[in-house]
Amino acid sequence: QVQLVESGGGLVQPGGSLRLSCAASGIFFGDYVMGWYRQAPGKQRELAASISSGSRYINYADSVKGRFTISRDNAKNTVYLQMTNLKPEDTAVYFCSAERAFRPRDTYWGQGTQVTVSS
Repeated sequence: QVQLVESGGGLVQPGGSLRLSCAASGIFFGDYVMGWYRQAPGKQRELAASISSGSRYINYADSVKGRFTISRDNAKNTVYLQMTNLKPEDTAVYFCSAERAFRPRDTYWGQGTQVTVSS
């Protein structure tokens, strides 16, 4: 059974920082591209950041470049999202995703963790 379990969300003031974690089980972690998506109320889910299986390729949405850092620890089957200088527009549910890097491109999702940026 595949599980992606996010943690680290919460309420933070503008300008603050949070670190999200996503622990994966039931997959061979090294075969998967890991991503962090977010969905704000009334909006579509969007990619915030992704990282390839060997951490060679990293991609960020323009809105988070320079503020968010994605990383992974393949020994711990965990992917992280360090978020700094948070803004109210970063408020969303953040979802962890795992997509196999080769066919069949199985994709799995976590249950999401709420991040609220407000004073």
